[in-house]
Amino acid sequence: MIGCHLRRGLIAAPLLFFLWANIMATVELTQSNFEQTINGNDVVIVDFWAPWCGPCRAFAPVYEAAAEKHPGVVFAKVNTEEEQQLAASFNIRSIPTLMIFREQIILFSQPGSLPGPALDDLIGKIMELDMAMVRKEIAEEQTKNA
Repeated sequence: MIGCHLRRGLIAAPLLFFLWANIMATVELTQSNFEQTINGNDVVIVDFWAPWCGPCRAFAPVYEAAAEKHPGVVFAKVNTEEEQQLAASFNIRSIPTLMIFREQIILFSQPGSLPGPALDDLIGKIMELDMAMVRKEIAEEQTKNA
């Protein structure tokens, strides 16, 4: 039914974007859109990967499934072969590497893949964090190290 309406042009552009955004499970990150993606979203999970990496390819369906379960989270991928400078800026030495940002703060960064239930549990814990407390702890640590 949606296909018929799309062909006839009966759905307005904002609705089309909404439908497209909800179909697209992950976002490809590049040097040019990385900062905008991190700064423009509350929670962003980044999978650093490469096409030749067997463990990366094995983790991809788990990552896509998690993206479908957590619509309020941006799931993004960085192809380390194409975005070597971006990967180097985060000292990515092993792939896959999973990195989670919340309110522009890196809360998790670890090489290796996770099974689906562990990834879902990690996302739940990230969402439960009191970010005011996290910011306070960061400020205290920076003051102590200054």
